[in-house]
Amino acid sequence: MTAEHPEQEDTPTSARLVGVGTAVPPVSYSQPELLELFGVSDPVIRSVFLNSAIERRGLTLPTPLPGGPGDAETQGELLAKHTREGLRMGREAVLACLTDAGREVTDVRHLCCVTSTGFLTPGFSALLLKDMGVSTTCSRLDVVGMGCNAGLNALSAVAAWSRCHPGELAVMVCIEVCSAAYVFDGTLRTSVVNSLFGDGAAAVAVISGAPDPVSSGPRLLRFASRTIPEAVDAMRYDWDDDRHRFSFGLDPQVPYVVGAHAEESLGRLLDGTGVTRSEVSHWVVHAGGKKVVDSVRVNLGLSRHDVRHTIGVLRDHGNLSSGSFLFSYQRLAREGGVTEGDVGVLMTMGPGSTVEMALARW
Repeated sequence: MTAEHPEQEDTPTSARLVGVGTAVPPVSYSQPELLELFGVSDPVIRSVFLNSAIERRGLTLPTPLPGGPGDAETQGELLAKHTREGLRMGREAVLACLTDAGREVTDVRHLCCVTSTGFLTPGFSALLLKDMGVSTTCSRLDVVGMGCNAGLNALSAVAAWSRCHPGELAVMVCIEVCSAAYVFDGTLRTSVVNSLFGDGAAAVAVISGAPDPVSSGPRLLRFASRTIPEAVDAMRYDWDDDRHRFSFGLDPQVPYVVGAHAEESLGRLLDGTGVTRSEVSHWVVHAGGKKVVDSVRVNLGLSRHDVRHTIGVLRDHGNLSSGSFLFSYQRLAREGGVTEGDVGVLMTMGPGSTVEMALARW
């Protein structure tokens, strides 16, 4: 344990993940189906969709869609969709998480909600507290606008709360209605986003203190962050005056920027822990996109097997923004291949540009 990271001692009182749950929209679309719905004929844009390593994505789209590229929803309608669908998926994910943890809604003492695909006040934490009957004395935190990396940023804060409240249950839920951030203007800039993101929510339960009798989830030992200021504009969600709505943009260099800093970030995470890279058995990586995953693999020397769950989540759901890594973690937990003492690394990437990592031990 170092002065820089006073929370990182591997003890039974470390915050532990004790349950996970996910939710997606009831309707999913294949990439060819979306090309047809969007009325896309441009061969370059069609290639972006069809070579994305994505097969299906859950989305909440207007019906009927316009006959060709265009905006079918106003910004107000998009924000309303973010609230309505986010609340529905968030509730479902939290309930599934609590079931997995063997807990009840009344057990929740801290609720952290993460989102980047819309803005609302009061936030999802207050809405879910009222909607689900969470205790009115439950403390709350809303993390808004940080992007795809935000799940680990928030988990670090939740783990800190947990260590200060041993034995009390905290829940973090990432709620992303990415279809509420779509712009259909036929440009390559927006089409890249439209080809990649899906709607979904993912929740994780956290507790510290004595080992949980129900869960064998990992203890969170350490978090590490790396911000790349020179790439601050590489991923952004800002107002588009021409379209009169918020619009998400990705720089083509994003995968290479992230990949180039992955090894340095991992070195900082492991420094002083006594854990070597070869001892890391499990990798839970954000499904940011095919090129992002490939860049991380190359720079960290990982195999396709190492990121199999990341690849699977991208294939089945697309990029789910802040909750993507929890979808991968859920697949790892259900696989049944983890043994006591195994070490894992959780990794997310997003605007800033930012690489976030966490070290975990089962």
